[in-house]
Amino acid sequence: MTTKFATVGLLIAALFISGCNETLEDISPTSEKANKPLPAKVVQTLKAKGMSTTSPIMIRIFKEEAVLEVWKQKDNGRYDLAATYDICKWSGRLGPKFVEGDRQAPEGFYTVRPYQMNPRSSYHLSFNIGFPNNYDRAHGRTGQHLMVHGACSSAGCYSMTDKQVEEIYAFARDAFKGGQEAFQIQAFPFRMTAANMARYKDDPNYEFWTMLKEGYDHFELTKVPPKVDVCGKRYVFNAMPEAGKTFNPVAACPPMTRPATLEAAYQSYLKTYQAAFDAALNKKSDKAPSPSI
Repeated sequence: MTTKFATVGLLIAALFISGCNETLEDISPTSEKANKPLPAKVVQTLKAKGMSTTSPIMIRIFKEEAVLEVWKQKDNGRYDLAATYDICKWSGRLGPKFVEGDRQAPEGFYTVRPYQMNPRSSYHLSFNIGFPNNYDRAHGRTGQHLMVHGACSSAGCYSMTDKQVEEIYAFARDAFKGGQEAFQIQAFPFRMTAANMARYKDDPNYEFWTMLKEGYDHFELTKVPPKVDVCGKRYVFNAMPEAGKTFNPVAACPPMTRPATLEAAYQSYLKTYQAAFDAALNKKSDKAPSPSI
């Protein structure tokens, strides 16, 4: 009996030091909530945009705006916005998650596979976003069980209403049933516009956010989730190492190349962006920066 109560005590303690106290489960639906179809109105919207219910998805999250977007692949291979949800709660401040227990919702590029889906979640429904990833581990960042989930309660996670998470879960479940092996989550502090970047130019996280912005920009240009790797303790996007070389998260980046058309489009975009950034610096913003870690 003493051992039993000691075990329970450890579990209760873990609730306060972990992410959202969730575990990874199989995607197999075990309840009605995990097997609800997408609403008919959503399905009609998808069809009108050239998407099927089982086509691949991608998720974008913006902390400051408290928005979660579901993007879906169209018949032409490019992605388009399928649905937008107001995040009910996210914890912490702007900026990445650093250590277990800091109650920070992560920022970065993450991957969700079927085994990360939890139809038996104590938070209605949930999926693990995959923190820590290779970038986080290269920087010694710690934490576990960071989720997108229901119940509108957050301790380091992105929490939705139960109705919202049922739809988001259905988007992911159907994409996996359609053959998608993993979907990408892009979690940003805010929409990475020139105005917002100028507003946060003095923030200690600015260099980190500038790195995330490159992946944001690649998606904006191509409307295809970027290929994400880590080398030299930084993210690299849509890059291929030279023959015989590989990306190592903690070793220097090897010589690498990107598709010529993408590189040309990106360099052209940077010129336009720099002009907009400079103009934003010379114009006082009406919105003060939000607190950051």
